[in-house]
Amino acid sequence: MLCRFVYLFVGRCLDVLSGRFRSRRAKEVEIAVLRHQVDVLRRQVSRQDLEPADRAVLALLSRLLPRVRWSAFVVTPATILRWHRDLVRRRWTYPKLDRPPIGSEVREIVLRLAAENPRWGYLRIVGELRHLGIRVSASTVQRLLRRAGLGPAPRRSGPTWSTFLREQAHGVLACDFFSVETVWLRRLYVLFFIELGSRRVHLAGITTSPNGAWVTQQARNLTMSQDLAQTRLLIRDRDMKFTRAFDDVFRAEGMRVIRTPVRAPRANAFAERFVRTVRHECLDWTLIHGRRHLQTVLEVYVEHYNTHRPHRGLELSPPEPMTRAPSPTGTVNRRPLLDGLVNEYTRRAA
Repeated sequence: MLCRFVYLFVGRCLDVLSGRFRSRRAKEVEIAVLRHQVDVLRRQVSRQDLEPADRAVLALLSRLLPRVRWSAFVVTPATILRWHRDLVRRRWTYPKLDRPPIGSEVREIVLRLAAENPRWGYLRIVGELRHLGIRVSASTVQRLLRRAGLGPAPRRSGPTWSTFLREQAHGVLACDFFSVETVWLRRLYVLFFIELGSRRVHLAGITTSPNGAWVTQQARNLTMSQDLAQTRLLIRDRDMKFTRAFDDVFRAEGMRVIRTPVRAPRANAFAERFVRTVRHECLDWTLIHGRRHLQTVLEVYVEHYNTHRPHRGLELSPPEPMTRAPSPTGTVNRRPLLDGLVNEYTRRAA
């Protein structure tokens, strides 16, 4: 302890005696005392509690001293440089240009659609809003639903065949069957056709016992009621109900019949996708009593599917879009279909 005191006292005396002018000795002594007190404080305090004003003063004074003399500060040189960079960054700041806020009316409509249709995803809601003349992005809808505590609807990625068929979709027709179990456990079979280019669905018929003659007759009905002059290909699976007579009906229209590989449902991806959609949005949520009931339900849903429901492959437009642009203002009205199982929204002009 004595040796340390002698060392410190001699060091301060040398600092005082090194002054060139006698008139500055008092100031140098005072500086030596202050420096020693700072050293004592450094040993007692592990971290100095500096106010923002103290940091600004020290950062500015550091510009007046050469870097070799920065040991006089109670902080490290890196800290002083960081303070100075903070001052410069706060000096050169500009207001951020954000997107315009979403109106309360749009927010209420988005939350209403999500609440009344819990199985709708973000893009499905965006497509429905376009029917009402409202254009928002899927990320905006996601943000509004997340703030309201509503999560995303389940999604399933499309099959790999869709990429190939989308490039050659126009002029391609696909067909397939799907079955529906009634309340009385009676199985009904539904035959449908779908245009790959427009996603337009044609409900061919419903029967309890499909056979080659019945399927062929439904093909004749389709060719007589629809204009298939631009259709070049027909895609079907290898079901035995699709007989040679069925193929001859479409070959007479100048179409080529393509059979999908064995056990390859993805080869007829668009038809499989429609089956999933009609089950997920309609048939899985209602009880079918018989053939007439199923016919009525599917006719209503197919009409909604063709004229109102947005499709991701069509830039969120329906297969048969409206000829007139929707009004951007007015009251939003809900049109329930199938007792509210499916909803359509329109805007009534003010």
